Amino acid sequence: MDHEALLLSRLQFAANISFHILFPTITVGLSWILLFFRTRFTLTGDQTWEYAYQFWVKIFALTFALGVVSGITMSFQFGTNWPGFMERAGNIAGPLLGYEVLTAFFMEASFLGVMLFGKDRVSNGLHLFACAVVAVGTCFSAFWILSLNSWMHTPAGYRIEDGVFYVANWWDVIFNPSFPVRFVHMINASLLTAAFLIAGISAWRVRGRVDGPATWLVLKTGVVMAAVLAPLQIFLGDLHGLNTLEHQPAKIAAMEAVWETERAAPFTLLGWPDESTGETRFAVRIPYAASLILTHDANGEVRGLNEFEGRHPPVAIVFWSFRVMVGMGVLMCLVAFWCAWELWRQGTLGKLPLTALSWMTFSGWIAVLAGWYVTEVGRQPWIIQGLLRADEVVASHPGGTVLGTLVAWLVLYVFLLVSYIGTLRYLSRKPARSLALLHEYGTAKPDAPAGAA
Repeated sequence: MDHEALLLSRLQFAANISFHILFPTITVGLSWILLFFRTRFTLTGDQTWEYAYQFWVKIFALTFALGVVSGITMSFQFGTNWPGFMERAGNIAGPLLGYEVLTAFFMEASFLGVMLFGKDRVSNGLHLFACAVVAVGTCFSAFWILSLNSWMHTPAGYRIEDGVFYVANWWDVIFNPSFPVRFVHMINASLLTAAFLIAGISAWRVRGRVDGPATWLVLKTGVVMAAVLAPLQIFLGDLHGLNTLEHQPAKIAAMEAVWETERAAPFTLLGWPDESTGETRFAVRIPYAASLILTHDANGEVRGLNEFEGRHPPVAIVFWSFRVMVGMGVLMCLVAFWCAWELWRQGTLGKLPLTALSWMTFSGWIAVLAGWYVTEVGRQPWIIQGLLRADEVVASHPGGTVLGTLVAWLVLYVFLLVSYIGTLRYLSRKPARSLALLHEYGTAKPDAPAGAA
């Protein structure tokens, strides 16, 4: 076993999924926001909602395209870097990935064109229907992908014959023990990410004095969403943690850097986990808090890493990723509450909250990436929890070959990411049209064809 090739293959897949997940995280949430904008226009006939829709549907299309392209390249790696996974688990993974294409991608691809180009070609009702289909399609896509991912963490409904996985019960495979809470947690994360994105870019526009009649509507929509969804995400995260404690206790032990099984375990706020000595250096701890958070009992037992010798994930990266995720979640909650309070009290935002929202534009990305590192690195050394190790299914490529493709992917992804953010900044700096020019987008009554008004 070439351990260098294994590490590089894991890094390459991590680079691909880190880049890919940025875009579906936005499109899932943004699709529902666009549906809200379209619905508000349909119900009120207020052209400002139409303007908000036309601005953000461009960003949605760009984000959707990057998500599709990066998703295809990521799926290729199942064959190029991890052929053993599909050989062993393809009977389960293959159909789930196929269902995602059949039930989600075709829906999204078919109706996205109507969303982008149908304003003057179809009735508003059909346009609204297309928005709803795309929004539902994004959730179907997340449903199947997260079902497969969750099955790899908490496998169920399978049987193994000659080392190959077969389906024993599709219901148990799809709705495996960690899937429901993981799915809801991720959908809420996507909505929260999109909420901060629209609020942050709207704040850019206000600060740059290029805001228009729809800018404040969008900003307020994002702030209200964030104020509701941020505390909900903390609650869902707690449910996810309880599920992980039951099914993947080694991951929890790494998240909290608990080395020995103990009751009334303290929570380590900060510290440096040292696997060579089995201790956390420079630790700042809160007594009883880990047991209270993880088991909801101050004297609850938390299993330590000592019970999983040779079978637990790298501790430091899981430990710190978890703290970045939680810290960013708390910061998102505070900023959302602050801005919501200012809007309720004054009806507008001053320089400081606008600056805070601007800086938090991509905060959802940081939290999601940190959360996925906790989830995926925390599963190591298993690719299917407790059943199949990553080193059993990796391709036997020379380390130099994998390194070369890894560097090439990283260069490409950095270029694409910088280009994407640059495009958002360019769009955010374009002066908004006045209300008079806004009517050029169409003055059709909500229930009439656009050309009939």
